[in-house]
Amino acid sequence: MLLTPRPRTPRRLKATALLSSAVTLCLVAAGGPAVPLGVGDRLFPHLGNPGYDVASYDISFTYPGSNRKPLQAVTTIDAWTTTPLDRVNLDFAHGAVDSVEVDGERAAFSSAGEDLVVTPEVPLPEGSWTRITVRHTSDPVSAKGREGGWVRTADGLAMANQADAAHLVFPCNDHPSDKAMFTISVTAPDGYTAVANGLPAGMEKTGAATTWTYRTQHPMATELAQVSIGRSTVLRRTGPHGLPVRDVVPTKHRAALEPWLRKTPDQIAWMESKVGRYPFETYGLLMADASTGFELETQTLSLFEREFFTEPAYPRWYVESIMIHELAHQWFGNSVSPRTWSDLWLSEGHATWYEALYAEEKEDKPMAKRMKAAYGASDRWRAAGGPPAAPKAPEPGRKTGIFRPNVYDGAALVLYALREEIGRPAFERLERAWVARHRDGTATTEDFVRLASDISGRDLTGFFQAWLYGSKTPPMPGHPEWKSVAPKKAPAR
Repeated sequence: MLLTPRPRTPRRLKATALLSSAVTLCLVAAGGPAVPLGVGDRLFPHLGNPGYDVASYDISFTYPGSNRKPLQAVTTIDAWTTTPLDRVNLDFAHGAVDSVEVDGERAAFSSAGEDLVVTPEVPLPEGSWTRITVRHTSDPVSAKGREGGWVRTADGLAMANQADAAHLVFPCNDHPSDKAMFTISVTAPDGYTAVANGLPAGMEKTGAATTWTYRTQHPMATELAQVSIGRSTVLRRTGPHGLPVRDVVPTKHRAALEPWLRKTPDQIAWMESKVGRYPFETYGLLMADASTGFELETQTLSLFEREFFTEPAYPRWYVESIMIHELAHQWFGNSVSPRTWSDLWLSEGHATWYEALYAEEKEDKPMAKRMKAAYGASDRWRAAGGPPAAPKAPEPGRKTGIFRPNVYDGAALVLYALREEIGRPAFERLERAWVARHRDGTATTEDFVRLASDISGRDLTGFFQAWLYGSKTPPMPGHPEWKSVAPKKAPAR
C-alpha cells in the first residue's frame, strides 16, 4: 500500500514467529461460550485463527446493480485441520450469515467479536480435510468505525483489504501467514464487467446477467484479494516472455489512461532485470474511479485511483515511480509475504527501494539524496511509529495505522545502509536469492537477516539489530557526516 498525497500536500505521506502456541490453548471445548481467537500477531492479535490451514477459497458474489446494497455471496473454504477442533473460528464481521455447512452437513454458528464461530455436528480430528461453506451477504456500505473492504467507485465496486479488512468482505483466515489458492466468481447485470485476481476461468451469460470466473495459479494472502465490478473496459497487451497483461479502466476514461498503461511491459522488464522473473501468471492495473487516498498492490491487479494519472500536479516521473512501487510488491509482499505484520518493512521497504532506484536510473533523481533526507528524518519517524521492524500498533479500526514513514523510506534506508555495508554485488545477489528462495511463501525478518549473513559471508545480526530495532538511527556506513534530527521533547509542565 502507498498512501497517495493530495496535490497541495508539500510532502508525501507514507503508509517473529507467531504466538500460536499461546492461542492454541484457548481453543474452546464444545459447550463453552464462543470466543474470538487469533494467531497471536503482535499488531493485530485477533486476526487469523489457529487450528487449520486453508488450502483454497471459492467465492461467488452476486452484484445487485447498486453499490449501496449488499451482495449475495457463497464462500467455500477447503482446509486441513492442524489440531482437533470442536469449533472452527473464521474471521468475518460485516455481513449476514444465512447458513453454514461443514463437509456437506448443516452446522451451528454464532458471532464472537469479529469471528464467525462454526460448530460442526461431529468434531474435526487433527489432520482431516474439511470443507466449510458459508452463505452470506457482503455489504459494500462501510462498517461503522472501520476502514477498508469494499470500495465504492463511481460505477461499481473494488476491494481494498490491507491490512485487516478482507473479513469485512468474506469469511476467511484473515492473516498473511495463511496463503491459499482463490477462485472468484462474480455475477453482474448486463452493462457491467467483473474482473478478479488471476486468469479468466470461464464466462457464462444467463438472461440479463453474466458470470465471470477467475482463478489464481499461485497462493495469495487474503489482504491481496481484488474484485472489480463496473462499467469497465479490459485492455490487453503482452509483457515479457509472453506474459498476459490486462488493465481494467472506466470505459469513458480509456483514451486518457492508455498512455500510462502502455508503460507496464517495459516496467516489468526493468524489475526482472533487478530481481528475476515476474512471479505470477498475469499483471495489470485496476484504475478505480474513486478517491481512496492510497494505491494498493492487490495480487496480479494493482489498485490505483484514476485521478492519480490525470491530476496535473503529479509529475510524470513521480507517477511512473509509484507504478514501480506497486509492481515491485508483486515480488516483495505478494509472492514473498510477511509472516507477521511486524515484517511489513520487508514489503514496503523493498517497494520503496525500487521506486527510488527507478527514479534514479530513469529520471536522474539520485538515490543518495533521497536517502540522506530520510536519514535526517529517521529518528523522528522511529519516535512516532517505532523502528522499522517493530512498528507501533495501529489505533483500533485504523487499517492504515501501521503504514507510516518508518516502514517506507525508513525501511528503504535500512536497505541502503545494507548495500553500503556489504557492497552492491552482494546486495544484488541477496535480492534475487530472497525472492527466489521464498517464492509463493511467507518469510520473516529473521529469514532476511540469515540470508543476508550467508550471502555476505559475515554475521550481520548486530548490524540489523541496530538498524531494525533501535530507537535511534545508527551511523550510515560510508556517510559519517549524515545526521538525524531528534524529535523535539515536550516542554516540561
